[in-house]
Amino acid sequence: MELRELLSETVCALADSGIENAPFEARVLLETVGIPRIKTLSDPKMEIPEQTVNTVRERTKKRVSGYPLQYIAGEWDFFGCRFKVGEGVLIPRSDTEILAETASEFLASRPASERKVLDLCAGSGCIGISLCVSSGAKAVLVEKSHAAFGYLTENISLNAVENSVLAVEGDIFDERIFEALDDDFDVIVSNPPYLTARDMAQLQTEVRAEPPEALFGGEDGLDFYRKILSLYPKKLKSGGLFAVEIGAAQGAAVMEIFRQNSLSPVLIKDYSGLYRVIAAAANRR
Repeated sequence: MELRELLSETVCALADSGIENAPFEARVLLETVGIPRIKTLSDPKMEIPEQTVNTVRERTKKRVSGYPLQYIAGEWDFFGCRFKVGEGVLIPRSDTEILAETASEFLASRPASERKVLDLCAGSGCIGISLCVSSGAKAVLVEKSHAAFGYLTENISLNAVENSVLAVEGDIFDERIFEALDDDFDVIVSNPPYLTARDMAQLQTEVRAEPPEALFGGEDGLDFYRKILSLYPKKLKSGGLFAVEIGAAQGAAVMEIFRQNSLSPVLIKDYSGLYRVIAAAANRR
C-alpha cells in the first residue's frame, strides 16, 4: 500500500468514529511506526510494508475504541519539552501550559542562581521539568503514585535535567515529606486532582483510561486545594508564587480557599478563554 492510501484510510477511520482532528491524529499514528509527518507530503507514493500497514490499522482500531492517542504514541509534547506517557500517569495537556507559563514568567523576575520550584502531585513531571528547562530553576517534584513516578524519573533523563531535579516518591501530605522540604521555594505549582464525583461519573471514554487517583478531588473536587493551601504556603519565600490549575467552574471556590489561608489570589485564563489558573504571592516573612 502507498503511504497516501494508508494515510487516507486512517483519516477516514478516525473521522468516521467522530474524532475531530482526524488528519493530525492519523499523522501521529503513522509516526508511531516510524513514518515522519513530512513523508506524507514529500513521498506520498512510498510503499509501506504489509506488517507496518497492519500495525497502523491495529493502533487506529485502538484509538477508535477510545484509547488515548497520547498513550498509543508513548510520548507527548508539553511547553516545548517531550514527555513519556502511558497507562498509570496523567496525560500532559495544553490547558496546563498556562500554569507552566505563569510560573516561568514569574521565575524570570528572580535571580537566576536562586530559582527554586516545588511541584506537588507532579505526575509525569511535565510542569516542574519544563520549568527547569525554560528558566534554569532547581526543582523538587513530589508524586505518590509508583506508576506515575516511573514516568517522572524517565522524563528527568529524557530532558537531561538530572542535575536540576530532585524526585520524591511519596504523599505530599505525609508529615515526614513535608518536614523534609525546604522552606525557601520561589514557586510552588500543582495540578492536583480536582474532578468532582459527578465529573467522574460522566468521564469521556478516553479519560477513563487515565488513573482515577490523578483525577478525583473529592465529592466537590476541592479536597486537595483545602489541604495543600493549609500547609504549603509556608514553604514559600516572601513574595514567592503559589499557583494551581483549577477546573473551569472552580474559580470562586478555590479563590475563597486561597483567601482563607491569607493569600490574595488572581484568576488567569487559558488560551481558550477559560479560567484555568489561580496564583498568589506569599507574604509570610
